[in-house]
Amino acid sequence: MVPGLVEVQDVDKPTVKNPDDVVIKVLRACVCGSDLWAYRGLDDKPANSINSGHEAIGIVEEVGADITTVKPGDFVIAPFTHGCGHCPACLAGFDAVCQDHSDNFSNGTQAEYYLAQHAQWSLVKVPGKPEDYSEAMLKSFLTLADVMATGYHAARVADVKPGDTVVVMGDGAVGLSAIIAAKLRGAKRIISTSRHDGRRELAAEFGATDNVAERGDEAVENILAMTNGGADAVLECVGTAQSTDTAMKVGRPGAIVGRVGLPHDDKDLLLKAVLDGKINPGKVFTKTFTLDEINDAYQAMADRQVIKSYVKVRD
Repeated sequence: MVPGLVEVQDVDKPTVKNPDDVVIKVLRACVCGSDLWAYRGLDDKPANSINSGHEAIGIVEEVGADITTVKPGDFVIAPFTHGCGHCPACLAGFDAVCQDHSDNFSNGTQAEYYLAQHAQWSLVKVPGKPEDYSEAMLKSFLTLADVMATGYHAARVADVKPGDTVVVMGDGAVGLSAIIAAKLRGAKRIISTSRHDGRRELAAEFGATDNVAERGDEAVENILAMTNGGADAVLECVGTAQSTDTAMKVGRPGAIVGRVGLPHDDKDLLLKAVLDGKINPGKVFTKTFTLDEINDAYQAMADRQVIKSYVKVRD
């Protein structure tokens, strides 16, 4: 990748190198907002570096000698973090800060094949085969590789409870997923903060009851007035100075601000919610691209023409 350009290149198919490696035949991938840092030239990645894609669903192709949790032919979700599964951090559900593996973030999923490292504990098996599911379900499964789990993490660390009033800062895929998560955890009132008609409509579909489009002091004043002094929980899903400042000001005394950092181990809970039809986070994918159109997928997100770009690697 070089700033402003992502190209498809022919490279050798990955193979198992370590006992805990797994090679995955990628079916669907996507572009994340964090991928845009390098695309916009804001990261110091060298030219021609591997793509930064870190979300995928696919079929297990090959496994290392130590892998017992999946086998060739399994349909899996490949989350963007992976850990050893037995250190204190992993046991607490924070595999993104695994104490045994420093290289615990995925990279290179925007490809036909992906080498998943330290895969014994991280891959999530989906019942059945891909052909058992609609494209809409495949999209929802793919969100569990990152954005839906990240949005749920924000709601979980903010201790969203039934009956709560919740403010969600951000209307990207993570912010919209956080709205889903707040509703799933029983929030009675959810205030979104979108300035875009399409995203505000999707936020309402996902469970937002109100919306505040203003920013800065005006947003704080409006939210405090709407909530009679502050929300029970605030989910900060943007990361800018302004968003963080607003989030800290719109919670009631004793409220918790869930700033999205590293996803907790909620994979099984979220997979069941998708399978049971309780949530449909795949709607954050608002346009589909082929792998050959990967640069268009990046540009569409950079231009905010789509919420999240869905990459159909193969049928």
